[in-house]
Amino acid sequence: MRHVVGGLEDPSAEVLADVAAAFGLLASPARLHIMWALSEGESDVSHLANRVGGALPAVSQHLSKLKLAGLVRSRREGRRQVYYLGDPDVVTVVRLMVGQLALRTEGSLAPVGLRQGTSA
Repeated sequence: MRHVVGGLEDPSAEVLADVAAAFGLLASPARLHIMWALSEGESDVSHLANRVGGALPAVSQHLSKLKLAGLVRSRREGRRQVYYLGDPDVVTVVRLMVGQLALRTEGSLAPVGLRQGTSA
């Protein structure tokens, strides 16, 4: 039996599992940074590695995982692979969350467990 609140049904177990998997992939600061960078425009792995401060093989591996999940897509341009967002709606959530937590951190309003250098 599905529970309905405010006109919305509870999501199915399958949908919840998909969402949890996407959040699991985004639980990495490097992957979040990659998604953030790609939200501003497409890029190749070299540029992304420079921007996020990661080693080329590590960034490439992160991109592969994001691509398998459908969060990132790519196309070939000559000899280089160009990456772009596969799901702009996910980036909307990422940008909202990062923006809100950045505002809280700047204003020292972040919950103690979310402040830099502290643990929950």
